[in-house]
Amino acid sequence: MKSFCQVIVASALMTLPVRGFAVTPAEPPLPTLEEVFSRMTDRARLESENDRSFESQFSFVRSRVTEHRNSKGEIKKQESKISTNNPALKKRVAEPAAVPGHVPEKAQPGTNRSSSARGKAVKKDEFSVNDELIKRFEFTLVGREKLNGRPALVLDFEPAKEKQPERSLGDKFINRTAGRVWLDEEDYAMAKVTLRLTKRVNVVGGLVGAIWKFNFGFVRERTEEGLWFARETTWHLEGREVFDKRTLDYREVRTDVRKAQ
Repeated sequence: MKSFCQVIVASALMTLPVRGFAVTPAEPPLPTLEEVFSRMTDRARLESENDRSFESQFSFVRSRVTEHRNSKGEIKKQESKISTNNPALKKRVAEPAAVPGHVPEKAQPGTNRSSSARGKAVKKDEFSVNDELIKRFEFTLVGREKLNGRPALVLDFEPAKEKQPERSLGDKFINRTAGRVWLDEEDYAMAKVTLRLTKRVNVVGGLVGAIWKFNFGFVRERTEEGLWFARETTWHLEGREVFDKRTLDYREVRTDVRKAQ
């Protein structure tokens, strides 16, 4: 009798709808780091055009707040700025007519970048994603996550063990930085980044200043047109300028993002 009941139960189970036991499709395998680096550098070449297209097609409000704190953590100064980007109100300014025989003055080295007593200026192209920048780090492909409903590859990075060149203040920062980056798996754009300073950075041997803590991060979003923009950017810095300890907190947010009419 027992064997007969077992046969009946087994037969009943076999008649259950197949959809009740649907198998979840397996995720595609992760790409190799070589494939990731190739796509990252390809995407980096498109970022300048991406930014220009976004600002020319979308209006938004940008809010920026910088807080200066003393050694006790008390806010001593706060700077706030709100600006609006509205492509419909922007006017193109015509280039001045060339004067026959006039040779325009050449820009002096360093005039198009900021500098101060803290040391040499940090150029934006020092942080461009390219083969040289990638070689400065050791990467680990952690896995895959959903970010804003889109699959993203997650990579951890830390300074390479081999000694790297330090030709500028920017190099010093890069060589002492670690963090995590989320790459949109379709566009290979950086959708999110968090990084931190791993070692103290001295400016001019520590006589002019030093920075011992720096945390930075941003989160980007993608428009329906495929353009990426930074929704929120934050950083926190602790250091010394000559004899004064400084703590700075910065937050930038873009809101009311909409396609310009």
